[in-house]
Amino acid sequence: MNLLVLSIVASVVLTIVLNVAVRVLPGAGRRVGRWIEKATAPEPGEDDRRGRVIVPWKAMIVGSIGLTIVLNLVLWVA
Repeated sequence: MNLLVLSIVASVVLTIVLNVAVRVLPGAGRRVGRWIEKATAPEPGEDDRRGRVIVPWKAMIVGSIGLTIVLNLVLWVA
């Protein structure tokens, strides 16, 4: 049970820390976004048929916390 609580608390704390860091550092979200876009951009001359992917980050956070809880409950019960 202790591992379940630790995992949930760590997930919530990490989520809060990352959100606060993005809010405190002006432009950090845009810089990271540009860096990711540049790192994943196709090379010149490469066939660019990929569509733009928009990540629903709030849903990802909720899903991550939910899956963490479910996984830990399954491991705790088993």
